[in-house]
Amino acid sequence: MKAIKDSVHGHVRLGDVAAELVDTPAFQRLRHIKQLSTVRLVYPSANHTRFEHSLGVYHLARSAIDGLGVDDDTAAHVRAAAMLHDVGHGPYGHQTEGIIRRATGRDHDDVRWLLTDADREVCQVLERNGLDPERVAALIDGEGALGPLVSGELDVDRMDYLVRDAHHTGVPYGTVDTGRLVTELRLLDGDGSGASADLVLDEGNVATAESLLVARSLMNAVVYRHHVSRVAGAMLERACERYLDRTETDVEAFRRMADHDLLVELRDRVPALGERIERRDLYKRAVWAEIDEVPAGTVDAGRAEERAAEREIADAVGIDRDAVLVDIPSRPALKESGSAVVVDGVPQRLEDASELVTGLRAAERRRWTLGVYCPAERVDAVAAASREVLGLRAAGRPSV
Repeated sequence: MKAIKDSVHGHVRLGDVAAELVDTPAFQRLRHIKQLSTVRLVYPSANHTRFEHSLGVYHLARSAIDGLGVDDDTAAHVRAAAMLHDVGHGPYGHQTEGIIRRATGRDHDDVRWLLTDADREVCQVLERNGLDPERVAALIDGEGALGPLVSGELDVDRMDYLVRDAHHTGVPYGTVDTGRLVTELRLLDGDGSGASADLVLDEGNVATAESLLVARSLMNAVVYRHHVSRVAGAMLERACERYLDRTETDVEAFRRMADHDLLVELRDRVPALGERIERRDLYKRAVWAEIDEVPAGTVDAGRAEERAAEREIADAVGIDRDAVLVDIPSRPALKESGSAVVVDGVPQRLEDASELVTGLRAAERRRWTLGVYCPAERVDAVAAASREVLGLRAAGRPSV
């Protein structure tokens, strides 16, 4: 068994299959995909990668599986799924996922195209070790009784990235007791038939589940949704769209790029945005509006409506359409609030067992903001046009 020293979990011990998977090109590529993409423009030390994160997810999955009493074959498939859960990510991770989804209809956790291709080395490693690539892909997609351990509300992915991202950004908000979380997970057979089971936290762990929710909420506010990262992410997405429009690169080649490959291409082929991203010469906030300032129809606007608003604002000001970016996040949600915890012998949704969930939901709603970004010299004009086009009820909070 091979041991790898990890900055968060100490020594991560790899079984034979995991050791083979680490050496595949698909997994080695994750060394070159940063975990926090444009967040590292805010926190300089946040340079960790999806490679080390995937090792951490594997480590936590091994610990969880040891306590769930599943058979060896099932355990082997879950460990492989945990190891490979991020191999479908494109460059800059989630910040190019929307572009890839619109072009292919697939999210990063739909990796059947990669794992079930017999010409791919990952597939060959799995099959050589008696594992079914389709079954591994289904687990990564969250399917079956143990799929939620890899991709769900109590998944080891979330456990690892919260503590890892807090560690590398240096913020004290992602503290999660991963040891207790993984050891208190249980498979609950609801009807006694053995045909299906639910992943739950055992009795006495409402506070354990709440800690995960609190950590996620605080990390959202301080790290994941930091306004500088959002501005950079919006610029990156627009630059990628222009890159794909202007070159012969297809989306299949695009999504297998590494971060540095994409940045070089954007700098050379879309310099107006690519050079700004490389130098951290970012647009500024012309509008930063809370949810109560924004009409419901605008809050729920889709991609086409965002783009139409950008064109209208840019035309009203008389500037290039790529110089205005409208950033409308999805409505605030706490996915983890649906996780199951046993209370008095009965599994309950955390949102029903915890009064804390209501407060956290209110906090998430208050933090929701619509952004409009543009070059610094155009902030005032873009702010005025944006308020008119978007129908904002108040002036928002322009800020550099």
